Amino acid sequence: MKKSLLALTLGGLGIGITEFVMMGLLPDIAKDLSITIPQAGHLISAYALGVVIGAPVLVAIAGSYPPKKILMALMMMFVAFNALSAFAPDYSTMFIARLLAGLPHGAFFGVGSVVASKLAEKGKAAQAVSLMFAGLTIANVIGVPLGTYIGHNYSWRYTFVIIVAVGLITLLSLKVWMPVMKATKDRDLKKELGFFKLPEAWLIILMIAIGTGGLFSWYSYIAPLLTDVSGFSSDSITYILVLAGLGMLVGNFIGGKLADKFSPAKASVSLLITMAISLVFVYFVSDNQTLSLVMTFVTGAVAFALAAPIQMLMINTAKGSEMLAASVSQASFNIGNALGAFLGGLPLAAGYGYTSPVTVGTLMALTGALFAWVLIARTKRMAVN
Repeated sequence: MKKSLLALTLGGLGIGITEFVMMGLLPDIAKDLSITIPQAGHLISAYALGVVIGAPVLVAIAGSYPPKKILMALMMMFVAFNALSAFAPDYSTMFIARLLAGLPHGAFFGVGSVVASKLAEKGKAAQAVSLMFAGLTIANVIGVPLGTYIGHNYSWRYTFVIIVAVGLITLLSLKVWMPVMKATKDRDLKKELGFFKLPEAWLIILMIAIGTGGLFSWYSYIAPLLTDVSGFSSDSITYILVLAGLGMLVGNFIGGKLADKFSPAKASVSLLITMAISLVFVYFVSDNQTLSLVMTFVTGAVAFALAAPIQMLMINTAKGSEMLAASVSQASFNIGNALGAFLGGLPLAAGYGYTSPVTVGTLMALTGALFAWVLIARTKRMAVN
């Protein structure tokens, strides 16, 4: 593994911890800041909103600078705003800190994806991108459980101090290991924004936002599904989430190889259909503990196998606007996060059981696959004409 790619993996690790650890820290933060659990949940939404805003805006502003400088500037923002989270004295300050902490998320992955693809060996661009996203999966295997444990047993503020430390290490590794790459000359922002006029761009955005929303419709309510339907104790949930994280780690690398061997579009549609099938199995076997554990691993693997293919699909579609497009895919992913959690919660609010969000997730994954299929058909038709 090239050290330059390792620097991107470290960035993914820090971003993954700060994004996903909030789910486990909500009770501790709510108690310390004297707010309700639903209010604390708004801190998750604040981060997602920051990602959606920051991804295209920061890349549009900074795109004319050398990639190394952009990545370092984004990581400085990451360190500063997570430090603010660690010392936030009240809910309002914490909300603003989480919103600001989300700003560099999508831009880092957007710029990092393009950089990784350029640093990759010939024919292995998607695998290089998957190495960066491996940081997210490692966060779910190690960082999030560790951060949750520290938050529960000591203080949630210490968890954010650790996140800041990871950010500082990433900043140092970017400075030392990341090669200097030339900035884009004669950059035309208006031309880059023309990416949003392409029907293909919106097909991919919808595919990501709705298709990956299927993952979050399941994952957002996995804890009550495992306790109330599968019959696991609440103490075992952390360990089962580690199993899901291991699945994500394995799936991430599989997705990178698939996107290099086949076209990213074909890999995406196949994986979205596979996700839908996996969620159907989850629905029917959740009352069996052994099979439930198997499907937790498998579904996590299938879901994160999508990361590299959809990122490469965006990059390949947006010639001349690669960084902007790659950052938009991350914004779309976070829209999927919010959309999946919201739509998955509707049947629960209507009084249905904890397997009901899985059915919503299945429909979302299939809808995402439909958009991917339309994209493939449109691309073939344009090639013929």
